[in-house]
Amino acid sequence: MAGLALTAQDTRLAQEYFSNGEYEKAASLYKGMYDKNPKNDYYFSRYLACLVELEEYEEGEDLLKKQIKKNNKNYRLYLDYGNLLERQYKPEEADAMYEKAIEKVGTDANAIRSLASQFQNMTKYDLAIKTYELGIANGNTTGFSYYLAELYRRKGDSEKMIEQYLLSLEEMPTRISSLKTLFQRYFTEDDFLELQMQLYSKIQDKPEDEIYPEFLSWVFIQKKDYKGAMRQAKALDLKNEENGGRVFNIAQIAANDKDWDTAISGYEYIIENKGIGSSFYIEGKQESLKCKRLKLVDGYDYTQEDLSSLEEEYEAFLEEFGKTRTTAPIISEFAELEAYYLNDLDKAVGLLEELIEFPMVNPHVLARAKIRLADFYLMKGEIWESTLLYSQVDKDFKDDLLGQEARYRNALLSYFAGDFEWAQTQFDVLKASTSKLIANDALDRSVFIMDNMALDTTAVPLKKFSEAELLVFQNKFDDAFNKLDTIKILFPEHSLEDDALYLKSKIYTEMKNYPKAALMLQTIIEKFPDGIRGDNAVFNLAEMYETKMEQPEKASELYEKILYDYSGSTFSVEARKRFRRLTEGKGEL
Repeated sequence: MAGLALTAQDTRLAQEYFSNGEYEKAASLYKGMYDKNPKNDYYFSRYLACLVELEEYEEGEDLLKKQIKKNNKNYRLYLDYGNLLERQYKPEEADAMYEKAIEKVGTDANAIRSLASQFQNMTKYDLAIKTYELGIANGNTTGFSYYLAELYRRKGDSEKMIEQYLLSLEEMPTRISSLKTLFQRYFTEDDFLELQMQLYSKIQDKPEDEIYPEFLSWVFIQKKDYKGAMRQAKALDLKNEENGGRVFNIAQIAANDKDWDTAISGYEYIIENKGIGSSFYIEGKQESLKCKRLKLVDGYDYTQEDLSSLEEEYEAFLEEFGKTRTTAPIISEFAELEAYYLNDLDKAVGLLEELIEFPMVNPHVLARAKIRLADFYLMKGEIWESTLLYSQVDKDFKDDLLGQEARYRNALLSYFAGDFEWAQTQFDVLKASTSKLIANDALDRSVFIMDNMALDTTAVPLKKFSEAELLVFQNKFDDAFNKLDTIKILFPEHSLEDDALYLKSKIYTEMKNYPKAALMLQTIIEKFPDGIRGDNAVFNLAEMYETKMEQPEKASELYEKILYDYSGSTFSVEARKRFRRLTEGKGEL
């Protein structure tokens, strides 16, 4: 018992010496314990580690040679010997010992993984790969593909990395989620392209295995190739005689990223192939109509024929399913189409007046319909009806974003009517809105009113400007232009000049007259660079060049201008993203 207690005490003391870097003292104790217990691998390895730290290489080699003579099948001894030789700058001799270690590791999966892991920790990836490959050649394939893939990833060998990851997926299909996470974290665009190519081969070789088409669909989504993802989803849906759910999900992803055509094709596929018996049929029709309408909003170059065709589809839907609380969202969308694109305000108003009388409509759907109806009343000049509806929503959704939106619109209505003090009071309150968009708009309005009221003894210029904004809201563009020109004639060199130019640019943009809109913005940039509209003008013009006029170089220059000339602008973060996207690969920023 005393001997055991002494050994435990020596072990603790030796460990303490070793941890403190007192290797001579530790070596003396470990040697004594090893001499008494020559079969104890722990004492041996600790004693050897001390000799290495003390650079007693000859003594270390003698120790290893004796141990190898006792057990020449222990791969760890060759690994240790290789490390010792490497410390002495003998790379060729060290490599020979590492090769011996691989030769001696045998077929035990745990031993193979242990040796390969040690090589990996030493950044000797080729030796780690060779260890696994020898294990596979000897008939042991237990989970090695995943580890090989990781080694090829570290080496930057994309083709072999993906090949091994896919083999690991065959070994364990449940690994697909973790692989997706890993790919999202580490894969480059080229890696995804290689994965796509290898998945095509897998699908050809194993057409019965569904995991590969599903994985390929996921790859398309990562690349934002929603058309490709939709193609795979439709193929799997047909093959498995599914209910359209897979196609519906891809359509929703595409719609969220504004790939309207792909989304619409998915919804139309469900409508045409699944019929009314599918649980996705009605929702597919609703989403298809929604995407077609949003495509218009997104600036699609549509014709009057396109509008009439979409109008007929809305009419057909409501004829098929009726006007009820269930179809209320579709009715609301239809009203927007009629008001904003088909210029039939009376029909739009009629649709929403009917909607708000439906019993048991979803409160949020009803509130949005009321806000939209109030907008339409305002467009018709029926101010009292508008403020009544805005106030109802404000009261019913006091602490909700819907209530804040209604409150903002009511304040805007007062601004249009020339009640600037009350409007500014409301905008000041809304600066604390939980909606960043409402808060920013309210701040802009408040500052705008304050600046223009402080500069003038009369509110006439601001009154005329607010009237022009109301005319724009009512789509009376010619009248708005005339009103703005009147301000310039009656009040030359007024501080509202840049605001008038900015509003004109918005009108021309609505009219899709982008060259004229660009001219207005360019005038602001040149004449009023330090004005309140300066950064807005630069960003809007950059966006116009990028998305509407196909002049990315000019857009890039303007985004860069925001970064340097308007670094404190709220547009700076977005401008930096867009600048980087446009200049990617050109070595800028």
